[in-house]
Amino acid sequence: MKLPPFLLLTAFCITHSLCADKENYTIDPTHSSVAFSIRHFVAKTTGNFNQFEGSIFVDTDDMTKNRVEASIRVASIDTADAKRDAHLNADDYFNSAEHPGILFKSQKWETTDQKDTFMVTGDLTMLGHSRTVQLKVVVLGFGPGRNGAYLSGWEATARISRSEWGLTAGTPAIGDEVDITINIEAIRQ
Repeated sequence: MKLPPFLLLTAFCITHSLCADKENYTIDPTHSSVAFSIRHFVAKTTGNFNQFEGSIFVDTDDMTKNRVEASIRVASIDTADAKRDAHLNADDYFNSAEHPGILFKSQKWETTDQKDTFMVTGDLTMLGHSRTVQLKVVVLGFGPGRNGAYLSGWEATARISRSEWGLTAGTPAIGDEVDITINIEAIRQ
Protein backbone atom coordinates (compact mmCIF):
# COMPACT_ATOMS: atom_id res chain seq x y z
CA MET A 1 0.00 0.00 0.00
CA LYS A 2 1.41 3.36 -1.01
CA LEU A 3 1.30 5.97 1.75
CA PRO A 4 0.05 9.50 1.01
CA PRO A 5 2.88 12.09 0.88
CA PHE A 6 1.86 13.83 4.12
CA LEU A 7 2.07 10.54 6.07
CA LEU A 8 5.55 9.91 4.69
CA LEU A 9 6.58 13.43 5.70
CA THR A 10 5.12 12.94 9.18
CA ALA A 11 7.05 9.68 9.61
CA PHE A 12 10.23 11.34 8.32
CA CYS A 13 9.87 14.24 10.75
CA ILE A 14 9.25 11.94 13.71
CA THR A 15 12.15 9.61 12.96
CA HIS A 16 14.64 12.33 12.03
CA SER A 17 13.61 15.05 14.52
CA LEU A 18 13.56 17.63 11.71
CA CYS A 19 10.25 18.97 12.95
CA ALA A 20 11.26 19.18 16.60
CA ASP A 21 10.48 22.92 16.75
CA LYS A 22 7.08 22.37 15.22
CA GLU A 23 3.82 20.98 16.46
CA ASN A 24 2.18 18.37 14.26
CA TYR A 25 -1.63 18.49 13.98
CA THR A 26 -3.77 15.91 12.20
CA ILE A 27 -7.03 17.06 10.64
CA ASP A 28 -10.11 15.72 12.42
CA PRO A 29 -12.54 15.04 9.55
CA THR A 30 -15.53 14.67 11.89
CA HIS A 31 -15.15 18.30 12.98
CA SER A 32 -13.97 19.76 9.66
CA SER A 33 -15.42 20.48 6.23
CA VAL A 34 -14.34 21.03 2.64
CA ALA A 35 -17.07 22.96 0.81
CA PHE A 36 -17.37 24.59 -2.60
CA SER A 37 -19.82 26.61 -4.65
CA ILE A 38 -20.05 27.24 -8.39
CA ARG A 39 -22.41 29.15 -10.63
CA HIS A 40 -25.10 27.09 -12.35
CA PHE A 41 -26.92 29.26 -14.89
CA VAL A 42 -27.94 32.23 -12.70
CA ALA A 43 -27.52 30.84 -9.17
CA LYS A 44 -24.89 29.08 -7.08
CA THR A 45 -24.78 25.34 -6.45
CA THR A 46 -22.94 24.06 -3.40
CA GLY A 47 -21.28 20.84 -2.40
CA ASN A 48 -18.81 19.16 -0.09
CA PHE A 49 -16.14 16.52 -0.11
CA ASN A 50 -16.82 14.20 2.83
CA GLN A 51 -13.54 12.25 2.97
CA PHE A 52 -10.23 14.03 3.43
CA GLU A 53 -7.14 13.93 5.61
CA GLY A 54 -4.04 15.93 6.24
CA SER A 55 -1.44 17.35 8.57
CA ILE A 56 -0.57 20.87 9.65
CA PHE A 57 2.95 21.50 10.89
CA VAL A 58 2.93 24.59 13.10
CA ASP A 59 6.00 26.56 14.09
CA THR A 60 4.79 28.40 17.18
CA ASP A 61 7.76 30.79 17.04
CA ASP A 62 7.35 31.76 13.39
CA MET A 63 4.02 30.92 11.74
CA THR A 64 5.44 31.77 8.30
CA LYS A 65 7.33 28.48 8.60
CA ASN A 66 4.08 26.48 8.90
CA ARG A 67 3.30 23.74 6.39
CA VAL A 68 0.15 21.90 5.43
CA GLU A 69 -0.41 18.83 3.32
CA ALA A 70 -3.84 17.38 2.65
CA SER A 71 -5.68 15.02 0.36
CA ILE A 72 -9.33 14.73 -0.63
CA ARG A 73 -11.03 11.57 -1.88
CA VAL A 74 -12.80 12.71 -5.06
CA ALA A 75 -15.46 9.98 -4.92
CA SER A 76 -16.71 11.50 -1.64
CA ILE A 77 -18.20 14.51 -3.48
CA ASP A 78 -21.66 15.32 -2.13
CA THR A 79 -23.94 17.87 -3.81
CA ALA A 80 -27.14 16.48 -2.26
CA ASP A 81 -28.03 14.85 -5.59
CA ALA A 82 -26.81 11.26 -6.15
CA LYS A 83 -27.27 11.42 -9.93
CA ARG A 84 -25.22 14.64 -10.18
CA ASP A 85 -22.54 13.22 -7.85
CA ALA A 86 -22.20 10.13 -10.08
CA HIS A 87 -21.84 12.40 -13.13
CA LEU A 88 -19.19 14.52 -11.39
CA ASN A 89 -17.19 11.33 -10.74
CA ALA A 90 -17.42 10.33 -14.43
CA ASP A 91 -14.78 10.82 -17.14
CA ASP A 92 -15.97 14.22 -18.36
CA TYR A 93 -15.59 15.79 -14.90
CA PHE A 94 -13.33 14.49 -12.09
CA ASN A 95 -12.74 10.98 -13.52
CA SER A 96 -12.36 9.63 -9.99
CA ALA A 97 -11.60 6.10 -11.23
CA GLU A 98 -8.36 7.34 -12.82
CA HIS A 99 -7.70 10.35 -10.53
CA PRO A 100 -9.02 9.37 -7.08
CA GLY A 101 -7.44 12.20 -5.10
CA ILE A 102 -7.01 15.94 -4.93
CA LEU A 103 -3.78 16.94 -3.19
CA PHE A 104 -2.61 20.21 -1.67
CA LYS A 105 0.89 20.97 -0.39
CA SER A 106 1.79 24.43 0.89
CA GLN A 107 5.01 26.11 -0.25
CA LYS A 108 4.85 29.49 1.48
CA TRP A 109 2.97 31.17 4.37
CA GLU A 110 2.98 34.98 4.34
CA THR A 111 1.64 37.37 6.96
CA THR A 112 -1.03 39.92 6.06
CA ASP A 113 -2.18 43.16 7.62
CA GLN A 114 -5.03 41.25 9.30
CA LYS A 115 -4.39 39.62 12.67
CA ASP A 116 -3.97 35.83 12.58
CA THR A 117 -4.43 35.80 8.79
CA PHE A 118 -1.98 34.37 6.25
CA MET A 119 -1.78 34.03 2.50
CA VAL A 120 -0.76 30.45 1.88
CA THR A 121 0.66 29.57 -1.52
CA GLY A 122 0.86 25.94 -2.55
CA ASP A 123 0.44 23.31 -5.21
CA LEU A 124 -3.03 21.91 -5.89
CA THR A 125 -2.97 18.67 -7.85
CA MET A 126 -6.17 17.53 -9.52
CA LEU A 127 -6.78 15.36 -12.61
CA GLY A 128 -3.04 14.80 -12.85
CA HIS A 129 -2.25 18.52 -13.17
CA SER A 130 -0.54 20.66 -10.52
CA ARG A 131 -1.22 24.38 -10.37
CA THR A 132 -0.17 27.03 -7.87
CA VAL A 133 -3.04 28.41 -5.81
CA GLN A 134 -3.31 30.89 -2.96
CA LEU A 135 -5.53 30.42 0.07
CA LYS A 136 -6.47 33.02 2.64
CA VAL A 137 -6.00 31.21 5.97
CA VAL A 138 -7.32 32.49 9.27
CA VAL A 139 -6.03 30.97 12.51
CA LEU A 140 -9.17 30.51 14.61
CA GLY A 141 -7.33 29.43 17.72
CA PHE A 142 -5.51 26.85 19.81
CA GLY A 143 -6.72 25.22 22.99
CA PRO A 144 -7.71 22.15 24.95
CA GLY A 145 -10.38 19.75 23.72
CA ARG A 146 -11.90 16.65 25.25
CA ASN A 147 -9.97 13.75 26.75
CA GLY A 148 -6.73 15.68 27.00
CA ALA A 149 -6.55 16.56 23.29
CA TYR A 150 -5.01 19.88 22.24
CA LEU A 151 -6.66 21.44 19.19
CA SER A 152 -6.07 24.03 16.51
CA GLY A 153 -8.73 25.70 14.36
CA TRP A 154 -8.35 27.09 10.84
CA GLU A 155 -10.48 28.55 8.07
CA ALA A 156 -9.23 28.75 4.49
CA THR A 157 -10.90 30.34 1.48
CA ALA A 158 -9.89 30.46 -2.17
CA ARG A 159 -11.28 31.00 -5.64
CA ILE A 160 -9.93 28.86 -8.46
CA SER A 161 -10.68 28.53 -12.18
CA ARG A 162 -11.61 24.91 -12.82
CA SER A 163 -10.55 25.16 -16.45
CA GLU A 164 -6.89 25.41 -15.33
CA TRP A 165 -7.13 21.70 -14.44
CA GLY A 166 -9.01 20.79 -17.62
CA LEU A 167 -12.44 20.77 -15.97
CA THR A 168 -14.48 22.40 -18.73
CA ALA A 169 -17.54 20.13 -19.00
CA GLY A 170 -20.89 21.85 -18.69
CA THR A 171 -19.68 25.24 -19.93
CA PRO A 172 -21.33 27.75 -20.24
CA ALA A 173 -24.20 26.55 -18.00
CA ILE A 174 -21.65 25.88 -15.27
CA GLY A 175 -19.27 28.70 -14.37
CA ASP A 176 -15.49 28.52 -14.37
CA GLU A 177 -14.82 30.05 -10.95
CA VAL A 178 -15.14 27.79 -7.92
CA ASP A 179 -15.27 29.26 -4.42
CA ILE A 180 -13.76 27.01 -1.77
CA THR A 181 -14.27 27.22 2.00
CA ILE A 182 -12.37 24.87 4.29
CA ASN A 183 -12.93 24.73 8.04
CA ILE A 184 -10.49 22.61 9.99
CA GLU A 185 -10.22 21.36 13.53
CA ALA A 186 -6.93 19.53 13.98
CA ILE A 187 -5.56 17.48 16.87
CA ARG A 188 -2.00 17.88 18.07
CA GLN A 189 -0.07 14.61 17.86
